Amino acid sequence: MSAAPESSPRSWAEVDLSALRHNLSAARELSGQHVMAVVKAGAYGHGLETMARTLAREGVTFFGVANVGEARQLTNAGVNTPVYLLGATLPGERSEVVAHHWVPCLNTMEEARHFNQVARDAGSILHAHLAVDTGMGRGGFLPADVPAALEAIRALSSVRVTGLGSHLPAADEDVEFTRSQFDAFDTLVESLPSRDEFEYIHLANSAGLLGYRSRTTNLVRPGLLLYGVSPFDDDNNTFRTVMTLKSRLSVIRELPPGHGISYGRTFLTTRPTRVGTIGIGYGDGYPRALSNNTPEVFIRGRRVPLLGRVTMDQVMADLTDHPGCTPGDEVELFGPNIPVSEIARKAGSIPWEVFTSITPRVHRTYLE
Repeated sequence: MSAAPESSPRSWAEVDLSALRHNLSAARELSGQHVMAVVKAGAYGHGLETMARTLAREGVTFFGVANVGEARQLTNAGVNTPVYLLGATLPGERSEVVAHHWVPCLNTMEEARHFNQVARDAGSILHAHLAVDTGMGRGGFLPADVPAALEAIRALSSVRVTGLGSHLPAADEDVEFTRSQFDAFDTLVESLPSRDEFEYIHLANSAGLLGYRSRTTNLVRPGLLLYGVSPFDDDNNTFRTVMTLKSRLSVIRELPPGHGISYGRTFLTTRPTRVGTIGIGYGDGYPRALSNNTPEVFIRGRRVPLLGRVTMDQVMADLTDHPGCTPGDEVELFGPNIPVSEIARKAGSIPWEVFTSITPRVHRTYLE
């Protein structure tokens, strides 16, 4: 007896690799600088290994990751692009960092001295960047402490500071503070007597790249814009949508007036209503917070409203004014017709969270 053919996925995310390459090219053109592609959190839910391999072929300078687990995943996947650790490391992680020549950012002298000991014991020289806290408040040296820290680290035999970086906490929200932050960072860099030792100087994330200019940096760290979304609340047509979240209509039913839809009966029909059930829910990462906040989906060339609460595995759409729909039709939950920023706003969230909440149950399909 032959095996039954495998069914197509109930819900899936189409990831457009040509759009990713386009967005990287746009980031390079807009900034005129080297690019550290931020691929933490599974490349913002798009799939770490495939996205990294695609970007590596385009010659990015670094991959930015959150922790050694992500760095290890890239190394095990055979990605040779240098890996930069965006946050502080734990003592038990530092031997692995040294062994794989990952590039950490140094946040304290304790971290620097321990790295020096580990690298010396391994007969290696660790290249690292110094993290500067210009307002983020979660790690790094305060600007006033940077000259002394650099002098102390230069005295270490097995650590070389090859870069200097800081992070922007409010580039998409507070223009005046961010301008002052750029100026403070640039002024610090310009004051350092041995600034030529830094191969890379970096500050700008996606919002920083789009909205501001530095006098001293030569590397930018785009994340969100690589995946096709501007961090500003605008209709930026420079970037192309990379991920489209899709599902299918599973059943269509005619319901009478006064009939409840979904848990809690928070929506009651007011007319004879044609209701389509779609096979996706918060178990797939589609936000439950969208419930009753006028979310729409895209079916057969039109937007249609969702009704009632988002459940774990299903949502319901009002197809009364869209009679051509049939079970099996594709449904776009977000993508080129329903921007992810719209979904995030209606869910009281941000695009970063929406992307990274898409669960492994959702199959990723990569398109060239």
